[in-house]
Amino acid sequence: MSYVLAVDQGTTSTRCILFDRRATVVSAVRAEHPQSYPRPGWVEHDAARIWRDLQRLIRKALADVDPSEVAAIGIANQRETVVLWDRVTGAPVAPAIVWQDTRTDYLIPTLDAELVSSRTGLPPATYFSATKVQWLLAEIPGLRGRAERGEVLFGTMDSWLIWNLTGGLHITDVTNASRTMLMSLESLDWDPELLELFAIPRAMLPEIRSSAEVYGTAEAVLPGVPIAAAIGDQQAALFGQTCFDPGEAKCTYGTGGFLLMNTGTTPVRSSHGLITTVGYRIGDEKPVFALEGSIAIAGSLVQWMRDGLGLIGTASEIETLAGTVADNGGCYIVPAFSGLYAPYWHSEARGVIVGLTSYITKGHLARAVLEATGWQTRDVVDAMNADSGLALTTLNVDGGMTADNLLMQIVADFLQVPVVRPMVAETVSLGAAYAAGLAVGYWSDLRDLRANRHSAGRWRPTLDSGRREREYARWRRAIDCAVLFSRED
Repeated sequence: MSYVLAVDQGTTSTRCILFDRRATVVSAVRAEHPQSYPRPGWVEHDAARIWRDLQRLIRKALADVDPSEVAAIGIANQRETVVLWDRVTGAPVAPAIVWQDTRTDYLIPTLDAELVSSRTGLPPATYFSATKVQWLLAEIPGLRGRAERGEVLFGTMDSWLIWNLTGGLHITDVTNASRTMLMSLESLDWDPELLELFAIPRAMLPEIRSSAEVYGTAEAVLPGVPIAAAIGDQQAALFGQTCFDPGEAKCTYGTGGFLLMNTGTTPVRSSHGLITTVGYRIGDEKPVFALEGSIAIAGSLVQWMRDGLGLIGTASEIETLAGTVADNGGCYIVPAFSGLYAPYWHSEARGVIVGLTSYITKGHLARAVLEATGWQTRDVVDAMNADSGLALTTLNVDGGMTADNLLMQIVADFLQVPVVRPMVAETVSLGAAYAAGLAVGYWSDLRDLRANRHSAGRWRPTLDSGRREREYARWRRAIDCAVLFSRED
């Protein structure tokens, strides 16, 4: 067996990457899928389209490789996005509701916040899966009865793809389950009281398994190849960055920004607005937990500059445009398009641009776009240091936005720690491959994986600390504006 195939089913695209034993990319293919915004705050995907894309991408990724050379398939996925489908026909019963969707914000104040957070490590929020399922069961006539009879199944994207690949295996892994607001961190199983709280029938839920084990074999596309890993995309990046020791952290910059710190085999409860989540679980070993800070809008703010405002022609142009000015000119952008996530948790907040004067050019706006990602990272890191009792010494980064060297320098300046980018930037895919490879013995142990790690870039802080703190104080006032603007007195 020469290769492991990684599937990265993300928010805006699906990727298939073939890795060899040295974690070298042998082939990589990608297809974007459309985002649907039927109403303000609603975000939907076509799950059937994503499955069709995956079949085509797998064949394309293996165009020059015999399928018998593939040792295993590992799947990483956008996590909290909800798919409901018919058990018999396999057809989705509604569009997939994406993690960014805020249509259920009216339900959040009705929830028992203490029960949810104490059992799951998550604050009640539209971000997670439970209220999305609750909404679908309430809004689609007859759906609840079908769900109670087990005729309609629920899953995040990993469950949906595994069900299709295997011809009907209904499972999820512990990392994805930990993002639903339905799983107990103590039992690592669906919590009966939470299921009752959200009125979700257990009959529609998948079985929870570890992140790395052989679940079954593919029947479609790659018959006989083991499906050996399922792991939420951000946990996959933590694994792909080989952050195996407590205190090691990574941030993935893609559609959003997601910073995770390994906290070991004991969950650390946050008192500073972070999420306690499962980092990964290998076979029957103890689960490894993590603290996470989720930034809803990072790369999608650059996309908005391109598609919504037309100020740039391609996403990569943002760096050049931002480089035409020395600073933001006093302008700050808070991209609360879907509310504010960690560490603020204001789902009602909306985006604002503050500090506008006639001096401001599109270069200053571009700079403010990049700085918004840097400041949000700073807010999460400050909270993470306070919760963990550790001081971050290095930030490992990955994802598409890390190609922007100016952004990476901004992050290093705002955090005052070095920022390191690995040789393989697509560490979500690499983490899925590593987990699957471990499950089938393609790689022997975690030391085997660390030996593959090589750095491709490093940025050290250069910004004067006095200027940094003055600008950070203005950023915090801009956050206040985003929250106050949406409040109804």
